[in-house]
Amino acid sequence: MTRLRADLLLLLASLIWGGAFVGQSTAMAHMGPFTFTGARFLLAALALLPFAIAEGRNAQAAIPGRRLPALLAIGTVFFCGAALQQVALVRTSVTNAGFLTVLYVVMVPAIGAIFLRHKLPGAIWPAAALSVAGTFLLGGGRVGGLNWGDGLLVLGALFWATQIIGLGALALDLRRPIAISLMQFAVTAALGLGLGFAFETPSLDAMALCWRELAYTGFLSGGIAFTLQSIAQAHTPPADSAILLSMEGVFAAAFGALLLGERLTPVGWVGGAMVLAAAIVVQVIPLMKRA
Repeated sequence: MTRLRADLLLLLASLIWGGAFVGQSTAMAHMGPFTFTGARFLLAALALLPFAIAEGRNAQAAIPGRRLPALLAIGTVFFCGAALQQVALVRTSVTNAGFLTVLYVVMVPAIGAIFLRHKLPGAIWPAAALSVAGTFLLGGGRVGGLNWGDGLLVLGALFWATQIIGLGALALDLRRPIAISLMQFAVTAALGLGLGFAFETPSLDAMALCWRELAYTGFLSGGIAFTLQSIAQAHTPPADSAILLSMEGVFAAAFGALLLGERLTPVGWVGGAMVLAAAIVVQVIPLMKRA
């Protein structure tokens, strides 16, 4: 696969993920966030299952049983990120959700430095400053401008960053990226539906009303977009990946405006641009220095 095709696949994945925020938001009129998260990732697991079977047939060895606790742990962290994002969308906008979720890109190197003793890139400091200032401006430049939903998105980004670090280490060991994704989706589906039955009132009627949202966020955003990402990132430089995947926030804002009538103030757009700039800076500058 050429670099151009790989970059286009990553851009398509970002487009799909940006649009998923709309479905995640509108579904909350009919379903609870835990139930929706569980049902969504159950469909994602089913979409990924044929690819995981094909990957297993070509694998040199089965996944060792001793790796099961690590897979379950990463799946649980993935669920925390997905659930926090979904609960947040009950209160905050699709636009804010898209931009604030991108903060995970800035958090990854910081977490790696703190817990895994990775070298802390110098770019983390301007990126951190940009992300904090950008988040503040997304709230309109007022201390009380952000709500608890926005806070949950920031916390969710922390879980996404933790999941990426754990996934990277496990993927290098197992070399079964699709199987690992399938396990994450299965764990998330089980936890989401379990909490949904415990604290919400799931019903087939509600799911029928949200079938479009479930189909898009499950099959497209979950199964297909993650598969596109795993294929494309093997054929394009990390700098391309960082820039193209951070476009998820821009696409979320575009879909929020087009389909839900959301509008950011000029100050909010500056804040969103600063968050995106932080995500790009923290990944691209270290690569430029090594070149």
